[in-house]
Amino acid sequence: MFSNLSSISNAVLTVSDLNRTVRELLEGSLPVLWVSGEISNFKRYDSGHCYFSLKDKNAQVRCVMFRNRAGLLDFQPREGMSVEIRAVVTLYEARGDYQLTVEAMRPAGLGALFEAFEKLKAKLAAEGLFDSDRKQPLPTFPRAIGIVTSPKAAALRDVLTTLGRRMPGLPVILYPCAVQGAGAGAEIAAAINKAAERNEVDTLIVCRGGGSLEDLWAFNEEVVARAIAACAIPVVSGVGHETDFTISDFVADVRAATPTAAAELASPNRTEWLARLAEQQRHLQRAVERQLQTRMQKLDNLARRLRHPGDTLTRQRERLAMLSVRLNTAPARQLDRKLSTLAQMRLRLIHASPALEAARNRLSLAASRLAAASARTREQRLAKLAPLRGQLQALNPTAVLSRGYALVETAKGQVVQHAAQLHAGDKIRVRFADDAVDAAVTGKPDGQQSLF
Repeated sequence: MFSNLSSISNAVLTVSDLNRTVRELLEGSLPVLWVSGEISNFKRYDSGHCYFSLKDKNAQVRCVMFRNRAGLLDFQPREGMSVEIRAVVTLYEARGDYQLTVEAMRPAGLGALFEAFEKLKAKLAAEGLFDSDRKQPLPTFPRAIGIVTSPKAAALRDVLTTLGRRMPGLPVILYPCAVQGAGAGAEIAAAINKAAERNEVDTLIVCRGGGSLEDLWAFNEEVVARAIAACAIPVVSGVGHETDFTISDFVADVRAATPTAAAELASPNRTEWLARLAEQQRHLQRAVERQLQTRMQKLDNLARRLRHPGDTLTRQRERLAMLSVRLNTAPARQLDRKLSTLAQMRLRLIHASPALEAARNRLSLAASRLAAASARTREQRLAKLAPLRGQLQALNPTAVLSRGYALVETAKGQVVQHAAQLHAGDKIRVRFADDAVDAAVTGKPDGQQSLF
């Protein structure tokens, strides 16, 4: 309304302008605040809006909490209750009263509890107590279920009712303990340890009904968390309502939204399993019926193929008689065939005899002529071979050597035909008719000078 405060001093304001300016200054200069105090003059109207004063020993301030915010409270504000509120400072222009518009409210001291909750949660998470790989699966058919809770708790009745409805006759063992107040955490941990030590149940339910953070605080204590983590029995945590979360929920093997849900998770449903068994029975019955039908059809087929033993014996006798006749007549028929074949061969032999004698004569004549031709050919070849043998003998170097000549070769086996091929110091080999000797050239050939 006014650009700066200095312009207000020279202006004459109406009461409405003043209250509006003050409201704008308050709302613009103060952030959302947490304020603690004691509730006084608390009233909740049919509209759902709540009006009260927040006071301490020296002062008080009016507060309003509208229906949309009041509906989110998980406790009932009461006269004289110490609370902490999160509020915006504003001014009610009609009366010129400043007030707090409340956005959230909690019992006094919960801030410290929340801080302790988050600190312990972070510590245990860093140690791995919340890791999924360390959580145990729940048995499908537990032999007995243990419950850690107060004997007077309404949650116990809910759990027992649910277990009785889902699986009647399932043994249930109660490990009694306090679930609220001083020392409750130690009692809960002791009950869990006792159940683990006895090892007489397959699943352990740790539960209690809903309440404020203070009411549920025993399940946020470290001793309870470590007892659950060390328990060898699978643990189901069913603490509070669906929106409540405790440390035990994070450490437990399974977290249930409520105690009733914990009982449902821990126990098999008798009705569902009976329905499944009935369905399996129907499947098995149909399978047996199909097998019986198949076997009956096979039996019918075999029955059609089955013949009376007397019929079989009759057919076998008939076949035996036929084979006996064939056996008796077979030698005579075989002899007749052999005799017929022999007669035919005798006739052919008689007709072929003259031709055989002529063939023998021709063969004898051809053998004589072949012997004579072979002798003539041998004499002709020997006559041609005699002059060739003489020529070969004349060209034989060994024959020349036998007349006193020698054959000179170099160290490489080459025949020396001229003295010019040799030089002083060359190694040579002299071959005679009967043997060969190694020698060396001692001088250059000159006139009649010796080479050796």
